[in-house]
Amino acid sequence: MTDQTTGSTPAHSAPDVDDQLEQLATADGEQPTTTHAEWGAGEPHLRITSPDGDRSRLELTEERTTIGSGAECALVIAGADPVHATIIHDERDEYVLTLHGDGLMNANPADGVAGDRSEILRTGARFTVADWILVFGREEFADHGRPFGGREGGELDDQPPQPARPDYAGAEDDGQHGDLEVKDG
Repeated sequence: MTDQTTGSTPAHSAPDVDDQLEQLATADGEQPTTTHAEWGAGEPHLRITSPDGDRSRLELTEERTTIGSGAECALVIAGADPVHATIIHDERDEYVLTLHGDGLMNANPADGVAGDRSEILRTGARFTVADWILVFGREEFADHGRPFGGREGGELDDQPPQPARPDYAGAEDDGQHGDLEVKDG
């Protein structure tokens, strides 16, 4: 990219996409990996902290995980609504939280605010159910919000484009969350 006024290449300009792909193809050593890991890879889980400070972990192995005070919930929390929150593993291999009861979340931080109470979970996403704190985690190589397994050189580093997301065959399509926007907290 050349600055038309001076004829020089600005120091902050991004390399051409074709140049980036050529650099990747001819680079020595390991190539950066994409976040297009196997379906459900990266040990998706919730780190759970009780009001007393006790900690535990819940592996997200089901396509639908419910959290609440109901006996049928995967995570039973006293003082919560019968089904307080739901996490759906969607067709894009994303984990989508819907908060049905009161609580804080990254995408809609004000407790009890009307409107959309859903968000795509990224590693470190935090939400509350009753007085409990829940934090989503997934290994970086499988977290779709981290292209090429994380940033290579900081916030302002230019990242080469990654291939399109694969078609994850066998995923249950609930059709409800295809248009959600990621809102980092």
